[in-house]
Amino acid sequence: MRKPLLTSGLLAALVSSLCCITPVVALVAGTSGIASTFSWLEPARPYFIAFTILTLGFAWYQILKPKREADCYCETPTNPKLIETKTFLGILTAFAMLMLAFPSYSHIFYPKTGSQTELVDNENLQTVEFSINGMTCASCEEHVNHEVNKLSGIISSTTSYDNGNAIIQFDSLKTNVSEIETAINRTGYKVTERKEK
Repeated sequence: MRKPLLTSGLLAALVSSLCCITPVVALVAGTSGIASTFSWLEPARPYFIAFTILTLGFAWYQILKPKREADCYCETPTNPKLIETKTFLGILTAFAMLMLAFPSYSHIFYPKTGSQTELVDNENLQTVEFSINGMTCASCEEHVNHEVNKLSGIISSTTSYDNGNAIIQFDSLKTNVSEIETAINRTGYKVTERKEK
């Protein structure tokens, strides 16, 4: 009974963070276009989290509840399998909690590609706001900023999944709005509108 509980709890924890794990995996694999593949799971994330907590809670209850006395003493006690120990359940619980908290620390997996600090003539300084569809967490923001900051001439890049936008300031002699839009679309998230300021 415990093995299906543990498997379900672990799978629910992984699925609940899949939309935030995928951009990091895509960055490592060099296939940034698959980053938004699991963004459709985001609305169900609270249910997966609740299922994980309930499943692991029930598994802890099963392992910690007092054992009934045997009616006959003819059975010889056996050592429990590793999967039936408190240690294994503790490790599994810690891993599940790390997966559930992944969106809050996913930014540490992205290399720092800060904005460029070169002097830009004010005539060439341009700011554009892009509306972006498909971002669901801080990992999505980091992925978009990472791709945009690869371009030459980017002065600053601020992305918000809450607002569904990115505000990019750049040197128009070194890059243009179309290149920036292409870089954002390469992440798998889609630019739906752009406003030049």
